[in-house]
Amino acid sequence: MKFLFTNKFFYIKGGAENSFFLTADLLKKHGHEIIYFSMQDNRNIPSEFGKYFIRNVDYDTKDPISKISSIAKLFYSFEAKRKIDQLIKDTRPDIIYLNNIYHQISPSILHAIKKHDIPVVMALRDYKVSCGSYAMSDPEGRICEACKGNKYYHCFLKKCSYNSRISSAIITAEMYLHHNLLRIYDLVDVFISLSVFLKDKVKEMGFKGEVAHLPNFVYPDEFIPSYENTERSICYIGRLSKEKGIFTLINAVKGFDITLKIIGDGPDRSALEAQVRRDQMSNVSFLGYKYGEELKQEIKSSMFTVIPSEWYENNPRSVIESFALGKPVVGARIGGIPELVIDSETGLTFTPFDTADLRSKISLLLATPALIPQMGRNARQMVENELNADKYYTRIMDIFSKAKAKHEPKTTQKDPFNK
Repeated sequence: MKFLFTNKFFYIKGGAENSFFLTADLLKKHGHEIIYFSMQDNRNIPSEFGKYFIRNVDYDTKDPISKISSIAKLFYSFEAKRKIDQLIKDTRPDIIYLNNIYHQISPSILHAIKKHDIPVVMALRDYKVSCGSYAMSDPEGRICEACKGNKYYHCFLKKCSYNSRISSAIITAEMYLHHNLLRIYDLVDVFISLSVFLKDKVKEMGFKGEVAHLPNFVYPDEFIPSYENTERSICYIGRLSKEKGIFTLINAVKGFDITLKIIGDGPDRSALEAQVRRDQMSNVSFLGYKYGEELKQEIKSSMFTVIPSEWYENNPRSVIESFALGKPVVGARIGGIPELVIDSETGLTFTPFDTADLRSKISLLLATPALIPQMGRNARQMVENELNADKYYTRIMDIFSKAKAKHEPKTTQKDPFNK
């Protein structure tokens, strides 16, 4: 089959893009053809379809004309609609797969796709279909479900977008336009949720679309596990921002005879480094962004990974990749994390925001090191049995078939008495 894969970034910006390219690679390995639609950027991976990509949309620009143009595209991008229409005409895909299209591309492309009557499957990487700020947390970092029942005006009242009244007003208007006026997401046949938690939560919030559960995957053969550690260290891998719980983690390791390796970058890095200097903590090391074999080696040399999230995390690749490398995870008991981190089997969970509880779980593993390789082997087994490429391919093809069936002509039984 011929698939059109759409994502606003065409380079590895984060976990969403990693999954996007991995899924495309998997389908190619099974003989399918992949067409791409994205946004122009000098960091992009080269593509023969680059001529169809929309112009770069930069919301941080200082130019007032460009700023207005970018905000307009957030609501509805006529350029994206026109260009994907031409791409569909030129390539004739069988199925459209949407990964991360909000704001820069916008759901305007769904109107062009509808015209061609092509099945559409869309991955939910966050809570944007229910929450204007993506994360279901307020500017103070607290869990927030105020927009339940399509009451998106709470985004404006709470200043949920960058703690800005103007930005929040724009996002509130966007949510009402797409969900209440255009009902544009009704044009998606099936949505994919990476966690059972997200699937249930968006339904609880009032989202009406059909949602199927399909977690992330890895190729187990590309991850050689190491059940023993060569360093007395633990790892954090991810974005350096408040909702990730990284401040809580740093407080939790104060005074421990262990090194916390912080791998990643983000808006709160300078504040985190300042905290470490202020508290004179010599056991915290900022390693910056790493990927590939270098990242794998950092994880393999450590004892375990910690995921201290303080938002409704979906299905973190950092957990799955740590499991694949034979490392258990200490994870916050929030969002989709407990679906992967099973207490005393693949790791330990703790109460989010609770520094003392996180500290106690780290202490437990340091005091009983024999548990670490045991749980690491269980974690690797979960990847091999449940989160492998073969199982993922079977599941996603079932989802594509379900979407395709919605576009097949309905057969009607003939009336034998109507000659």
